[in-house]
Amino acid sequence: MNEQTQLESIKKHLDKALTYSEYKQLVGDLLKEDKSTGFTQNESYLNYSKLGFSRMNRWEKTSELTAEQIEAIQKVTKKQTWLVITEGWCGDAAPVIPIMNKIADINPLITFKLILRDENDELMSQFLTNGGKSIPKLVSFNAEENDLLFIWGPRPKEAADLVAKEKAEYGKLRDEFKITLQKWYNQDKGKNIAEDLVNCLKATD
Repeated sequence: MNEQTQLESIKKHLDKALTYSEYKQLVGDLLKEDKSTGFTQNESYLNYSKLGFSRMNRWEKTSELTAEQIEAIQKVTKKQTWLVITEGWCGDAAPVIPIMNKIADINPLITFKLILRDENDELMSQFLTNGGKSIPKLVSFNAEENDLLFIWGPRPKEAADLVAKEKAEYGKLRDEFKITLQKWYNQDKGKNIAEDLVNCLKATD
């Protein structure tokens, strides 16, 4: 994918991006109307969204960064925007987004924004994973220098390896595997996510 085309697409859609608090407000308000974000509205997506919102609030309170990670984040001198393509019903987004926000809060040079996938298909199409519109997808860029710094997602490395193994064996993600994956996230307590993101961040300087 052409980096310049990707940056142009980001700039075109950036005015639709939300802050972390705006995103949480939107998801919460829709849930009060028994709706989820995105174009698909059914009971399954509503239930995924309710579960994701609850998990996101829990991860916001319980996930922690190590002193070493915090020090590494503070040392980053490259101004950047983290734009996350996501949806409220996404199971992988729930544990990831609060940790991204905590990292961004530590360094004022990082601006954290979120944008909905379904409403911004042209943007999503610039950041596919193996041809699919997998989310969450984090794109780090510096608009002033017209520089695409890194792309991360939709999962931390260990979780991605589990998913790849499941697909290789069964050709899809079985319902029982989705439970296994959530258990992995809970047991990992965000360590793999934070490690991945901090390593990406350190590579930008």
